[in-house]
Amino acid sequence: MANNYKSVFEIIGPIMIGPSSSHTAGAVAIGQAAHDLFADQPTEIRVDYYESFAETHLGHGTDYAIVSGVLGFAPDDPRVPDAVEIAQKQGMTIHFVENQGPSPVNHPNTAVVRVSNAKKTIEVTGVSIGGGTIEIRALKFNGYLVKPQGPLPIVLAIPKPNQTAASIVTQLEAMTTINHQETYTNSEALPLFEFDLDRRLQRRQLEQLRAATAQLIYI
Repeated sequence: MANNYKSVFEIIGPIMIGPSSSHTAGAVAIGQAAHDLFADQPTEIRVDYYESFAETHLGHGTDYAIVSGVLGFAPDDPRVPDAVEIAQKQGMTIHFVENQGPSPVNHPNTAVVRVSNAKKTIEVTGVSIGGGTIEIRALKFNGYLVKPQGPLPIVLAIPKPNQTAASIVTQLEAMTTINHQETYTNSEALPLFEFDLDRRLQRRQLEQLRAATAQLIYI
C-alpha cells in the first residue's frame, strides 16, 4: 500500500524494547490495536502467526510483544519482556499458534489476535511492515467485519440515531485528512462508519468526536 510511512521517524523506527522493530515494536502495536478495540479485561488471548512471524516469533520476542500491547503497554515499557507472565498472573489464558499455510492477508509478518472474556470476543488481523509501523487488515467485533485500507490511525464511529456519515466527515476534515472511509452494518443492521486518517488526533479532538457520536473507537 502506498505512503505507508508518514515521517522519517517511522523509517528510523520507534523507541522500543528490542530486539526487532518489525517483529517486536510492530507486534506491540498490533496488540495495542486489540487492546483499544476490546476495551475490557481479557480472560483469554490467542495469537495465530503466519509465514515469517510463525518462523521467528520466539527468537524475536513477538509473543511477549503482542501480549504487552494487549495489556496496554507502550513499546518502551520495561514490563514488555515480562508481559506473558504478567498476563498469566492476572488470570489470562494465552495460546500461540504457528500456522503452516500462507497468510490470509498476503503478508509475511501477519498475526491474528483474538481476545475474549465471558462477555465478548474481538479479532484483529495485523501486519508489521517495518520500522514499528503496522497495518490493520481486518477487525471483527460486535458482528462487524471491518477491512481498513492503510496504516493507523483508524476511527470507528457508531452514529447516533439518524446521524449520517457526512456530519462526522465534516468534523474530521477540520482536524485531518481522511484517506479512506467505509460504511458497514452488522447482523442487527446497525451502521458503523470507518475512517482511515492521515495522522493521529489530539485528545481534545477525540473528546469532540466522542461527544458527537453514540460510540467512538480510536485505534
